[in-house]
Amino acid sequence: MPNGVAKTNLPEKTCPVCQRPFAWRKKWARDWDSVVYCSERCKRARISAV
Repeated sequence: MPNGVAKTNLPEKTCPVCQRPFAWRKKWARDWDSVVYCSERCKRARISAV
């Protein structure tokens, strides 16, 4: 029997740069509320666009 939660049951957000949904990662467990971008690439693209 597998441990953990099914990936379909994880919370999701939409990246404001690429408009793609991205799911919760264990890496983001402590600061999920402050995660805005799906990747560093999108984060850099947003900063250079402003």
